[in-house]
Amino acid sequence: FFLWPRVLSSAQACVAMAKGAGKIKRSEDVVTREYTIHLKKLLHGIGFKKRAPRAVKEVKAFAKKMMGTDDVRVDTKLNKFLWSQGIKAVPGRVRVRLARKRNDDEEATDKLYTLCTHVVVERHQYKGLQTVNVDE
Repeated sequence: FFLWPRVLSSAQACVAMAKGAGKIKRSEDVVTREYTIHLKKLLHGIGFKKRAPRAVKEVKAFAKKMMGTDDVRVDTKLNKFLWSQGIKAVPGRVRVRLARKRNDDEEATDKLYTLCTHVVVERHQYKGLQTVNVDE
């Protein structure tokens, strides 16, 4: 006997998100962390001509999930690293520094944005690297 998962209406989902959304404290709204993203796992089964563009989208989605901001900006050096081996041979892993920052733009809808920058790691040296909080 299989029970279907309960589907929340959009109003219920908003209430559920609002309950958890109040956990961001003023002191912790600006933070910087380093992550390793396993792109090979995320790009498995993706066609060759869509791999590098999809890698950029996956990095943005990862940053949005980890930092909780809708506005995610990818640095040009990170973009160049993702495209460095061409459109189809995307690097298997990438080390990124995600910085949640205050938005100084007055017209901006979001108060915070996330900046994704590339952290250079020697080839085949990703093993043992963990998520690190970076002090600026």
